Amino acid sequence: MKQYELVIFDWDGTLMDSVGKIVACMQESALTLNMLMPTEQAVRDIIGLSMDEALSILHPDASALLQGEMKEVYRQQYLQLNQTPSPLFDGVEDLLTTLNGRGYKLAVATGKARAGLNRVLIATELGGYFVASRCADEAASKPSPEMILQLLNELDVSPDKAVMIGDSIHDLNMANNAGIHAIGVDYGAHDKDKLSQAKPKVVISSPMELLEHLTS
Repeated sequence: MKQYELVIFDWDGTLMDSVGKIVACMQESALTLNMLMPTEQAVRDIIGLSMDEALSILHPDASALLQGEMKEVYRQQYLQLNQTPSPLFDGVEDLLTTLNGRGYKLAVATGKARAGLNRVLIATELGGYFVASRCADEAASKPSPEMILQLLNELDVSPDKAVMIGDSIHDLNMANNAGIHAIGVDYGAHDKDKLSQAKPKVVISSPMELLEHLTS
């Protein structure tokens, strides 16, 4: 029996293998602007947050002007200069096809801005699988529950019928704050130990494994 009506996915590190690219672009952006280069773990720890929130954590002493420059340099790195591949994880399209066929509503709640999400939905041709999405420039940054609460309201789904899937503790804490279940994936930004701190329903190690945990 289906336990949920709505499955909400994070994007980076959950559906798309983009953590390596985000780390490389953040580090290169800092070097370009002669700023202290953040460690890989420091960048992993901000994945899922809005860009403003992420930069305020990585570079707390940077002025608003410098943070604005950082956003533009990062954008150039991500879109044009950095060649780190960011494919979908193995099994993602099969997973979405299966969930679609079983009648689940699928949505995205991401730290990307709307322009960035639209770009990857077109590039991956996955846009047709999702009935709704929320981005970091449309609601408060994770771990605020706002993105999820907006999706529940838009799709008329009660909290007990929704589940959030994410690779970051920010995703899982957002779900906790919204009063819905969460499932962690340990192949993205954070490992199983870190994700377990947020007490998800389960932590899985591959996209298709999710199918085992959506029925009651």
